[in-house]
Amino acid sequence: MTTKNKAVFLDRDGVLNEEIGHYVWQLEEFSICPGVPESLARLKAAGYLLIVVTNQAGIAKKLYTAAEVHACHAKLQAACDNVIDALYFSDAHPSVSDSIMRKPGSAMLEKAVARFNLDVTQCWIVGDRLRDMEAGANIGVRGILVGHEEAVDFSPHVADLRAATTVILGQ
Repeated sequence: MTTKNKAVFLDRDGVLNEEIGHYVWQLEEFSICPGVPESLARLKAAGYLLIVVTNQAGIAKKLYTAAEVHACHAKLQAACDNVIDALYFSDAHPSVSDSIMRKPGSAMLEKAVARFNLDVTQCWIVGDRLRDMEAGANIGVRGILVGHEEAVDFSPHVADLRAATTVILGQ
């Protein structure tokens, strides 16, 4: 029997990079949140695979391209010593097209579960929106809500990825 892996699923905007009130696709506006490289390094050292799952509806709305999303992801990887194992994004928006890839749908997570042989009971999702928590819950992944974008009653609800990392590592 092969050993299953554990992972932390990470929403992008508002968790890994600063939420700026509109779509983030220009490199000069793509700013990594404080503590992100260190937090990812701690999670990686604890044996977690790191998987970004992000809705990028601006592609469906023709505001920017997949190539621009990939450029932002390259900047993120460079800032974090290339520790992220996979970056998935949904380019759909309900005003243009429906997709099970888009959170709160769980298809991005399910792809990673299959690809990396993940044990969902050993996984977490960290996001700044209730839809991130719903995407995780759809397949049995525990969630940690970060930031203050949504005033919802969800526990655990912590300030940022640094605090979420402490929860995940049980410290």
